[in-house]
Amino acid sequence: MLDVYAFATPNSAKVPIALEEMGLPYTLHSVNVRKGEQKRPDFLRMNPNGKVPVLVDTPESSDPFVLSESAAILVYLAEKTGRLLPASGEERARVFEQLFFHASGLSPAFGQSGFFQRFAAVPQPLAIERFAAEAARTLGVLDGALADRPFVAGEDFTIADIAHFGWLWRRGFPNITFSDTPHVARWYETVEARPAVQRGIARVEALVPQD
Repeated sequence: MLDVYAFATPNSAKVPIALEEMGLPYTLHSVNVRKGEQKRPDFLRMNPNGKVPVLVDTPESSDPFVLSESAAILVYLAEKTGRLLPASGEERARVFEQLFFHASGLSPAFGQSGFFQRFAAVPQPLAIERFAAEAARTLGVLDGALADRPFVAGEDFTIADIAHFGWLWRRGFPNITFSDTPHVARWYETVEARPAVQRGIARVEALVPQD
């Protein structure tokens, strides 16, 4: 049994997309970060860091395995199924290269840029300028990678594509466009059209309460 605790956030969306691509059944549980539900004691027992998503894998004959951090979850699911991650060699290394670039570069740049533009109690022009520039720079790096290959790590769709897609799906948060990154635009359109990606996005979007 696989249980996913998530909301309609860039990092959360990656897990249902991966599960849909892999054809694994799962139960999706809403953790409304807008109401601070990720800071409740019952959630903090699963992830003391107080962040979504969280995966709980409960085998029939052993205790539940609880895992946080979207990149770690993607790797775990890929290794569990043998899908969306090459088994060895340079192709596998390229996937990890993109996963780490996303986790250390693009994702935090997008997140910080959006935060300082939208939520800072006092406007901080230097922070806004710095993180907006870094978000644009990392997107340009990704565009360069996609200039000579169809997917971010090579010829095949992998968990690295899912990782990047999550934040680019929510690119409006840091006010990012694809106007200067045609290769990213082409790639995004291709990934967005995948039926499993569409199902995963629909699942997390359904977690948002309707006014």
